[in-house]
Amino acid sequence: MAVPCTNSKFEGPVQRYASSEGFERGFCSVCGSSIFFHPIDSDLHGIPIGLFDDLSGLPFKAEFYIDQKPDCYTFADETRKMTGEEFDQKFRNG
Repeated sequence: MAVPCTNSKFEGPVQRYASSEGFERGFCSVCGSSIFFHPIDSDLHGIPIGLFDDLSGLPFKAEFYIDQKPDCYTFADETRKMTGEEFDQKFRNG
């Protein structure tokens, strides 16, 4: 799940590292669980949906790397779809 997070603050034993050019990842320094994926020059944070206690009412608006999804993944919602190249163009290259 990707959510816009302006002025986001992650508390607890969270560590960040540059995972690739223009991107960082956050993880729990105690157990190693992935907490977020973040294009550095954006307010977007990709957060595993399993970290949310209440999933009701969460909007499903976009799919990233749609060209890499398994054929058996099909969603009923109408979403904005971005290929890996489109995602990289938007978030890696500005």
